[in-house]
Amino acid sequence: MAKSPALDGRTGTRRKRGAPTEASLLRRQRQTDEKRRVILGAALELFSSFGFHGTSVDQIAERADVSKGNLLYYFRSKEALYSTLLRELLTIWLQPLRAFDRDQDPAEAIRAYIRQKLIASRDNPAASRLFCIEVLQGAPVFGGELLANLKTLMAEKRAVIEHWITQGKLVNVAADHLIFLIWATTQHYADFSFQVKGLTGKTLGNTKFFNEVEQSLCDIVLGGIIPK
Repeated sequence: MAKSPALDGRTGTRRKRGAPTEASLLRRQRQTDEKRRVILGAALELFSSFGFHGTSVDQIAERADVSKGNLLYYFRSKEALYSTLLRELLTIWLQPLRAFDRDQDPAEAIRAYIRQKLIASRDNPAASRLFCIEVLQGAPVFGGELLANLKTLMAEKRAVIEHWITQGKLVNVAADHLIFLIWATTQHYADFSFQVKGLTGKTLGNTKFFNEVEQSLCDIVLGGIIPK
């Protein structure tokens, strides 16, 4: 006599014997997500130190403590891994800028943006260095997608800043250069952390130093763009 399908304790429905349970599927998904996270973390560490061409799949696999075959199961090539990593980092990197809204007070919005960029430089300096390396090399792998994302977002935020200017809430400055200035000053503390620490003995991980940097940058930037 054929055995009846097992009863699913959660739903009360019958399932075929041997079919994976919802719990096992969730467990498998968590394991997959964790493996991807470990591989991406190892790749970020190596790519941000040696660049795309200076890093091999074998090195990433060794750093992630997985076999090369296992790594290529999750990411079909070094290019796919690099692009996935940059795509995920780009989403995080651009999120603070997306928050700019014309209905905000510009001083508060820009102050918050400077703070979020400094937090990103403090908490994930490798991501900032990776973007720096990619751009310095002419963005050979990710250039098209990087520029497409940035151009659209820059156009939107340029319009926000120009709206603030027409409302008399900011002095007449070039919006592009204001954004570039904020990028350059905040990311400096990640991209040139060796120099910063060598000259000051401190990094953004020092709370007092972080607050000092934040206040100084806000004073300098806002002092030049908020009407007197």
